[in-house]
Amino acid sequence: MVVRMRPRRPSGLYFQRLRLENWKNFTQAEIALQPRTFLAGPSACGKSNLFDAFRFLHDLARAGGGFADAVAARQGVGKLRSLAARQSSGIGIAVQLGTGEEPGLWEYELHFSEGEARRPEITRERVAHRGEDLVQRPDPDDERDPERLTQTFLEQSTVNREFREVAALFRSIRYVHPVPQLMRGPARGIPRHNDPHGSDFLERIVQTPQNTRASRLRRIAGVLRAAVPQLQELELYWDEARGTPHLRGKYRHWRPQGAWHNEDQFADGTLRLFALLWAAAEESGPLLLEEPELSLHPDLVSQIPRMLAAMRLRGGRQIFISTHAEAILRDEDIGPGEVLLLIPETEGTVVRPADAVRQVASLLCGGLGQPETPAGAGSPGVEQLSLFRAAREACSTEPPVA
Repeated sequence: MVVRMRPRRPSGLYFQRLRLENWKNFTQAEIALQPRTFLAGPSACGKSNLFDAFRFLHDLARAGGGFADAVAARQGVGKLRSLAARQSSGIGIAVQLGTGEEPGLWEYELHFSEGEARRPEITRERVAHRGEDLVQRPDPDDERDPERLTQTFLEQSTVNREFREVAALFRSIRYVHPVPQLMRGPARGIPRHNDPHGSDFLERIVQTPQNTRASRLRRIAGVLRAAVPQLQELELYWDEARGTPHLRGKYRHWRPQGAWHNEDQFADGTLRLFALLWAAAEESGPLLLEEPELSLHPDLVSQIPRMLAAMRLRGGRQIFISTHAEAILRDEDIGPGEVLLLIPETEGTVVRPADAVRQVASLLCGGLGQPETPAGAGSPGVEQLSLFRAAREACSTEPPVA
């Protein structure tokens, strides 16, 4: 049984606001972020594209990455620019970072467009600390040598000394969308480092210090029992004949000693849930989880928020979760400010906090349909009702709100 609990506020620096301009689905978006944030909305509304803004920041700062590579990995400026962009052809990403004790500690802003020979070119880069600008570009040196505008200061260790804390946070962002077929031993092939789809998940377990690994596996086994009651134990096991590692679990069985199964015998849902819990338990930076409900029985989906909260109690890392599952968003421990609704409109997707029952009611009454309708838990003035239930009640008594 998983105990109900509110997630801890991150102990260090975390994302508090995100602003997007002409980024894929979003022509203009100003988004307040929580230590735990859920993204909900219909298919193709831009949940993955919003995640990609954080992945872009990671690629700016990671070793071997940088501005040019981050844009090239997304097939150029033309593929990033919103099709609904009208007044400006430039693309912008801005974030505000802070701690629980000091909100708004850092600001980072990057605007860019397509220059000559279709190369990406920085039109604005700004870094501020406690409201004071440390970087404002283009600067006079950039104007004398425009080639400098093909690299951010963020990615250059020779100039980012004063704000390496920001670069370090960007590098620590991790996106996880595990694919069980890639996680199983025979299907893994050559693993990619930090592969979001899990081809390197056994390598990550092996590289974890032994005491930390054993403790983490015990915690995950305890949490997983909510999904797999027969599971008694998890351990890393070495196949001496082949010299390869395996994750294996001990299951209650008619045999007195139980039965051991390797990861290639785990159900897809069990394996995927393990990968999500392992990622949540890693004491690292912000974590992006894409549709954690996939491959899971509907009765288990409602347990996901509490499972993730149980795994991140120590590190208190920031978590972003995209989902189509109403069962996840019904959880009573989810605050209304933790749910963001992504609403597609003719001029691009807009993002609104799900803290108003009337807003959700308008979506329901407007015909999105129950399977694709975002839902949350708890709204101001509606005690113990999920946003979904409250919205449906509002639909029956109020006209849709424009």
